Amino acid sequence: MHRTPYEGLTPDRILDALESIGLLGDGRLLALNSYENRVYRVHLEGGAPALGDAAQAVIVKFYRPGRWSDAQILEEHEFARELADDEIPVVAPLAIGGRTLHAFDGIGFAVFPVRGGRAPELDDPDTLERIGGFLGRIHRVGARRPFATRPALDLASFGTEPRDWLLAHDCLPAELLVPWQTVAALALDGVHACFERAGDVSRIRVHGDFHPGNVLWSERGAHIVDLDDTRSGPRMQDIWMLLSGDRAAMTRQLADVLAGYEDFGTLDARELHLVEALRTLRLLHYSAWLASRWDDPAFPAAFPWFGTGRYWQDRILELREQVAAMDEPPLQP
Repeated sequence: MHRTPYEGLTPDRILDALESIGLLGDGRLLALNSYENRVYRVHLEGGAPALGDAAQAVIVKFYRPGRWSDAQILEEHEFARELADDEIPVVAPLAIGGRTLHAFDGIGFAVFPVRGGRAPELDDPDTLERIGGFLGRIHRVGARRPFATRPALDLASFGTEPRDWLLAHDCLPAELLVPWQTVAALALDGVHACFERAGDVSRIRVHGDFHPGNVLWSERGAHIVDLDDTRSGPRMQDIWMLLSGDRAAMTRQLADVLAGYEDFGTLDARELHLVEALRTLRLLHYSAWLASRWDDPAFPAAFPWFGTGRYWQDRILELREQVAAMDEPPLQP
């Protein structure tokens, strides 16, 4: 009988996992928005003075089995702690019993402090400048040393491999297979050309998934969360997701981000060639990610539109637009 990744992760097992490291939940659990992993806010019985601030609740994250090795997860934790120690507002895992990575019933998990906030207002230049400052500081730390076990973001892992996986698993409707395959090949050629134009840009430790949902904004300050996708990659990987709209809008946004970023570091101008290339890689990778997770019941429930003819027609149009965008000159803030 086929088992799904989190089949046994019932509320009782979640509480048992926390109890195994000395944290007693009072029975109140709230599932948070996460599909790759399972993340819950758990209220604690009588607080947890051992955590340093008498916490009334914690965030517990159960890692998808088989996705990362323990060594790779620990590198994520070490990077988060290094950033937090540098007074960057990254939410790092808590060390409990001298460890940040725990295991229960074969599933690795980590515990984080509760930090709230809303999505930042990216149409506000001051907000973008502050976020740019955070990124400049993150990248300054990220450049200090390389990862030993985390993979790199490159054309193979985010482009050709996802493309080949989708084709090998017959994910596309027969009538759309050739149009998608054709435009995907053109898109990958465009990505390759962009990286060729950029040349040998440096790869450092980056957040990897720096979309606005991973920046929590509040009156008390910002909190940067979820380093689950941290990798080695170009600095632009953490910048391009803040840019949207037409070319004029993205030019303004980039200028605002760099106004804060360059207080702490310098962006190699050659990386401007990578904005649309990295966007294209994410689009290809995202489709393969959804398809490869379809045996997880959370995915069909959350993404009922995936795999339909309309879905793939939209992806074909999207990739055609990206092929054109990658032919344009890079943004010039």
